[in-house]
Amino acid sequence: MKVFADTNFYTNLWLELAHTDQAHALYDRLLKAGGSLPITRLVRMELTNALQRLVYDSRHGSQGLRVSPESALAAHGDFDAELIAGDILEWRVLSDDELEATFETLAYRHTATEGFRTYDLLQGFSAFHLGPIGRTAPPPQKILSHGYRQF
Repeated sequence: MKVFADTNFYTNLWLELAHTDQAHALYDRLLKAGGSLPITRLVRMELTNALQRLVYDSRHGSQGLRVSPESALAAHGDFDAELIAGDILEWRVLSDDELEATFETLAYRHTATEGFRTYDLLQGFSAFHLGPIGRTAPPPQKILSHGYRQF
C-alpha cells in the first residue's frame, strides 16, 4: 500500500500526544508490511516548526499539552535517526518545476470550495506525486494525518 504521512502524524509518533497510540500502531503495521514513508524537504521543515510550535503552545496554556524544548529536540533527533537509518522513512526530492506546474491547478480546483491553505496544497501535491522508490504508482491509498482535511 502506498502511504503518505503529514507532520501531524510524525509529531504524534515521536511525542506523547492525543493520537500517539494510533500513530504507533499505524507505523508498526507499515513497518511489518515492508512499507515506506516518503520524506520531502517540506515535511522535514514543517516538522521542525511543528515541534517548536508545540513547545510554544505548551508554554502558553494549551490544555493538557506538555512539550518541553528538550522533548522537542529529542523527537526531532529520533526522526532524523530514523531517516538516516532508512528502515521506513525515505528521502524524496520533488522538483520545483513539477510543483509549479501543478500548484495553480490544485488551487483553482480546490481552494474556493474547500478553503485549503497553501501548505495543504503543497502537502497534497507531495502526497499525490510521490510513488514508491524506483517505480511509478497511483496516488496514495492512505494519507496518515491527525487534524487536517484531505482531498
